[in-house]
Amino acid sequence: MEKPITRQVHGIADYLYAPLTIAAPKLLDFEDEDKASMLCQVVGGGVLASTMMTKAEWGMVRLIPFKAHLALDVAVSLFTLAAPWLFGFSKNNRARNTFLAMGGVGAIVTGLTRPEEMEEI
Repeated sequence: MEKPITRQVHGIADYLYAPLTIAAPKLLDFEDEDKASMLCQVVGGGVLASTMMTKAEWGMVRLIPFKAHLALDVAVSLFTLAAPWLFGFSKNNRARNTFLAMGGVGAIVTGLTRPEEMEEI
């Protein structure tokens, strides 16, 4: 079975994921959870930076091969799934569930993305 998410659609997903992750503490009312709020900024900023530096149609400074971008996405997904316990905010339902959703969505989108590099121009 061919994976349904193209490189182009993956880029759109990343450009949506980053600002939503950054805004999550305010949108989902866990701004008072300092570590979770800070990690949302770090994860969102990191995803935005890696997206902008990927060798793809949507990359602005095309340095990172798309397959390396996907490997980073896997690492970020695993990190966000573990973060509530690693950083001690697992008892905050909103923050914990947000990080579980972030990790789950990231893992699913990455797992369903075709790992095809963009042809050199």
